Amino acid sequence: MGIRSTRDDTDVRAAIAAERRDLADLFGGLRADQWDAPSLCAGWRVREVVAHMSLGFRHSLPKTLAELVKARGSLHRMTDRCARKDAAAFTTAELAALLGDNAHHPWTPPVGGYPSALGHDVVHGLDATVALGLDREVPPDRVRILLDHITPKSARFFGADLTGVELRADDLDWTFGGGTSVHGAAQDLLLVAYGRRLPEGRLRGQGCERYLLR
Repeated sequence: MGIRSTRDDTDVRAAIAAERRDLADLFGGLRADQWDAPSLCAGWRVREVVAHMSLGFRHSLPKTLAELVKARGSLHRMTDRCARKDAAAFTTAELAALLGDNAHHPWTPPVGGYPSALGHDVVHGLDATVALGLDREVPPDRVRILLDHITPKSARFFGADLTGVELRADDLDWTFGGGTSVHGAAQDLLLVAYGRRLPEGRLRGQGCERYLLR
């Protein structure tokens, strides 16, 4: 089991800013066909994922609540509609720049504080890069912060079924749960804990089949 991180908000916010700048540079260099390629987020291309990542920077709380009302209270419906609308409204260069320009924006999700904001950036960045087959490695200190905040409750929130498996990182000293082994790179196990299914070859162990893309 991972040990709870003792890092304070200053460290996490520095990690958030660095991750946003890194992703802004990466997305800024994508080809047009890569922007239109599928991501790990079901139904979203890379451009919808990146549009969604900047939603919190651009929408005030009243505007967000108004969008939620339009979506009849469904957070999933609201985020999906906004991502599709914003993906069409902004150029890809603008979408990439929004991340770098807001590197120090204080937005956080409704729960979880700054670690959740870092998770939002890292996981959605991986939603794009893993689906595109890019070899980007998230710096280990950022992954470690997020692994140390994984709990059974957070896994359930993201729809991850971790019952009866032990996640074991090959590149960091981290395990979670118990049972049939699932091992791989720490950032890939992070995706598993956030409810993602991964391409063949990224996970190993007897319990990995349920976490692979079909």
